[in-house]
Amino acid sequence: MNLPDILLIVTIVVVLVVVLLYQLNKKSMRRMIQAQDFIDQNRMTVQIFVIDKKQERPSPSNMPKAVFAQMPAAVKRKKANLIRAKAGSKIVTFICDKPVYEVLPVKKNVKVVVAGMYIVSVVGMNLADKKKKSISEKVSAKLSQTMSDNSSNGKK
Repeated sequence: MNLPDILLIVTIVVVLVVVLLYQLNKKSMRRMIQAQDFIDQNRMTVQIFVIDKKQERPSPSNMPKAVFAQMPAAVKRKKANLIRAKAGSKIVTFICDKPVYEVLPVKKNVKVVVAGMYIVSVVGMNLADKKKKSISEKVSAKLSQTMSDNSSNGKK
């Protein structure tokens, strides 16, 4: 084989990979749009009492068996943000995204927007202030506050 043959084969393989990735992206975008439509249609505000929150793999012991049976295998292998909460008179396990998981306080009543078993957002809480901050974020916030205080004192 000479160089043009190798370049032709490599080009064909690269084109096939790009086409495959495009098709997979298109399929996942359709699923994401369907999921967002479901969330928008079934959204309701509920007051819950957060009992516990954990990051662990879903299993029949921490999820309803019917829901666990319908989960795709890929979702079963990944860790999820699980929230055990009392909604009304029932104790339910909810799933949420990381930004919502970080700000939910444990052992407190919270108003949340729920779509099925998925916590979409927290209502009536400033999420930026409640989020746990790293040391560098705390130092930069303190520094910017000090700088603004110094500039306001200098102008007076």
